[in-house]
Amino acid sequence: MRLCSIASGSSGNCIYAGSDSTHILVDVGISGKRTEEGLNALDLSMRDIDGIFITHEHTDHIAGLGVLARKYETPVYATKGTIEAIRNTSSVGMIPEELFHPIQADEKIIIKDLICNPMRISHDAAEPVAYRITHGRKRIGIVTDLGNYNDYTVESLRGMDALLLEANHDVNMLQVGPYPYYLKQRILGDKGHLSNERAGQLLCRLLHDNLQAVVLGHLSKENNLPELAYEAVRVEVTMADTEYKISDFPMQVAKRSEISPVIHIA
Repeated sequence: MRLCSIASGSSGNCIYAGSDSTHILVDVGISGKRTEEGLNALDLSMRDIDGIFITHEHTDHIAGLGVLARKYETPVYATKGTIEAIRNTSSVGMIPEELFHPIQADEKIIIKDLICNPMRISHDAAEPVAYRITHGRKRIGIVTDLGNYNDYTVESLRGMDALLLEANHDVNMLQVGPYPYYLKQRILGDKGHLSNERAGQLLCRLLHDNLQAVVLGHLSKENNLPELAYEAVRVEVTMADTEYKISDFPMQVAKRSEISPVIHIA
């Protein structure tokens, strides 16, 4: 099983996950051209993609959806609320009705030899979800755009072999930065985005012996830096009352505008 960030950040998100025979995308918030270039780097094309799973309707997650879905007639999986919001997003254009496949949180979807499990998240969107993807005994979690987490979040993500986890902002950079007050409050709120520190605290609750990789993603261009995100999460793990250390598992920061290293889950 493979996991790869084609793009991750506040300006666009597109994540690949797949097995030898099944290939999916989680979000296509970048151009169709960039999405296809990213897949080509993985020796794949959009014709290999068995489904596009959408987390929510914000532009940085659906910008390329209309073009790709129409061109390749790729099935699109999203909650009913998200589908309705996509239909009301004029920049996406018309997507044929038959391409949409409504899903519900905590109800699995089987795509060939992959099982996709949506989970609820707290974000200011119509009906947002994150995804857990399973192939045999291998499991990955792709979790961004959540202002907060709770016991449900933790239980849903227990035992993952790999995690792509939001570390959106450095709180100090956000507070002193150029964003207007209302936007700062939105990002800091329970339906906004996880800070670096909160990402580290969530990760501490998810560490286990068989965790093979952690990817920090969805970094804000204006309010974060890769080295700040990495260091903040490292400090949280180091200071936590846990038996694990940051050296116990590989951790990388997903790149904003280029493909990140591929994670192979053994």
